[in-house]
Amino acid sequence: MSIDAVWVRGVTGIQMHHTTDLQDAGRFLGNATMALRAAHVRTGDDRYSSLAAQIAATVALARELEEEARANMHVLHSTDPERFVRCREGEEPWPGEIAAGFIPRHTCKDQCLYHDHQVLEAITQCTCGRPPCRACEIGGALPDGPGAQRP
Repeated sequence: MSIDAVWVRGVTGIQMHHTTDLQDAGRFLGNATMALRAAHVRTGDDRYSSLAAQIAATVALARELEEEARANMHVLHSTDPERFVRCREGEEPWPGEIAAGFIPRHTCKDQCLYHDHQVLEAITQCTCGRPPCRACEIGGALPDGPGAQRP
């Protein structure tokens, strides 16, 4: 197991499941395969074609892992919907993800669909009056602004 730091794509309002990372991997590998095939067509160099075939096999493996992760997420949704919501809200890590060092999702910048965006149908989903952000309590507040990073 590696403990290397990685960039995690964030979406305001939910904690992404690692299925999203596997989807990204499949897309990126697929793009690399297509680019290598295009290079082979332009040059006729079989090395490009050979490498494209190797990457295509890796794409297939990444898709299998993605399907497995998605199936596990669906099982969680159907067997323990309360835990699914806690994971989606970023209160705890998704099953199969590393729990050590987990910091809850920052909710301090979340906006209420009903009050902040005037979505009338969202009145039952009002998030106003939530307790303070647990992530800020644990790790301190993140600075404001694009690209802001913890010191």
